[in-house]
Amino acid sequence: MAAIPFSGAVPFNAAVPFDASHLTLNTKWTLNSGYDVPVLGYGTYLTPANMAAEAVSEAIRFGFRLIDCAAYYANEAEVVEGMKRSGIPRDELFFTSKAPPPNNYNLTRSALDRTLKATGLSYLDLYLIHTPAGTREDRIGSWKALVEAVEQHKVRSIGVSNFELEHLEELEAWMKETGAKEGKAKAGTLSVLQVELHPWVNMTDVVNWGFKRGIQLQGWSPLVRAERFNETVRQDLGRKHNKSPAQILLRWSLQQGYTPLPKAVQPRHMAENVDIFDFGLDGEGMARLVTGVHAPYSGN
Repeated sequence: MAAIPFSGAVPFNAAVPFDASHLTLNTKWTLNSGYDVPVLGYGTYLTPANMAAEAVSEAIRFGFRLIDCAAYYANEAEVVEGMKRSGIPRDELFFTSKAPPPNNYNLTRSALDRTLKATGLSYLDLYLIHTPAGTREDRIGSWKALVEAVEQHKVRSIGVSNFELEHLEELEAWMKETGAKEGKAKAGTLSVLQVELHPWVNMTDVVNWGFKRGIQLQGWSPLVRAERFNETVRQDLGRKHNKSPAQILLRWSLQQGYTPLPKAVQPRHMAENVDIFDFGLDGEGMARLVTGVHAPYSGN
C-alpha cells in the first residue's frame, strides 16, 4: 500500500474522530523527512535482554514492522537480533533508537556510534533525543549531532522524545535561525515527536504544536500498562465492538492520528494488538474516552 502523507488536523481529545477508516496494518505515514513509517509500532521498553530477540521476532511474525527501542533500554543488540531472525528484509523494517541523557553534541554522537556498533546496523530509520535533559546548549548540541548523522547517512529521520512545549519552541527557534543563516540542511528536519499518549494524559499543547507542523506523534504507554482496563467505559466499549480494553485504547490512538507503540511479550497479546483495523469508534465512543485526567507515568 502506498504511503499516506501525514497531515495532523485533529486536536487531542477531539470528540469528532480522526478518519482512520482507510488504515490497515500495512499503511504507512510519510514523515517530514520524506521517509515512510508504519502506523502501528512495537515497543521494547522493559523487555529483558534475554527475552528481546524472541519477542521481537514474534512481533514481526504478527505483522509489526516498526520496532521502537533505546540505548536506555539495554536491549538494542537483542532487539535487532530478533529483527534479523524474523527473516524480513531490513528495508521492510523500521528501527527506532534514542540517544540517552545527558545531552550534548559529543555524548550524543558517541551514543549513536555505540548503537550502530552494538546492533551491526548500517543506519537507523529514526533516532530521537530521549529526554530534554540539561541546558538549552546541551539540547541544541544533541540536535546538531542528529543533523550531522543524517548528513552522514547514519540516520534517515530524526526527532525528539518527552519534550515539553518550551523545549520544542526553543528547538524550533534555533532551527529557523540556523536555516536562515546556513540552509535548511544544517537546521535539520523534525519528523517525529514521541511522548506519552493515552486518555489519562493531557498533552494538548504539545500534540497541537506537532500536528500544525506535520510532525508525526508517536505514543508510548498507549495501554496505560494495563492499569485502566477494568474501568467501566473500556469494558462497555469493548463489549459493543467485541474487542478488548487494549484494542479499544489502541484504536483510540489511531483515530487521534497517533502512532501507538504497545509493548507485549506474550504472543496472544501481540496478536490482539494488531487486530484493531476492522472496527472504529464513533464520535460518542471517542467522547467517552475524554477523561479530564492528567496522570502521566515517570518514564519510558
